[in-house]
Amino acid sequence: MLEEVSDMIGLQVYTKTGLFLGTVNNLVMDLEEGKLDGIFVGDTNPLLVEDSKSVNVPFRWVSAVGDIVLLRYFPKRVSISKPGQ
Repeated sequence: MLEEVSDMIGLQVYTKTGLFLGTVNNLVMDLEEGKLDGIFVGDTNPLLVEDSKSVNVPFRWVSAVGDIVLLRYFPKRVSISKPGQ
């Protein structure tokens, strides 16, 4: 069980189908509301994220947090749009 939200940093993130997405390397906080808005996931799976770029996953997509982070939703693939395209 997490004692602090910062304990999420370093946890592995998986989709609801069990695919490894990446590792939590930062958190996105709403300081005015005092709530967690998202998790910043790095070292992402190239099958899910083009060029293995880091992605910000909205916290509302998170299903469970424990030894890992389990997502209730993640797109089939995240593509990086190029400027001018």
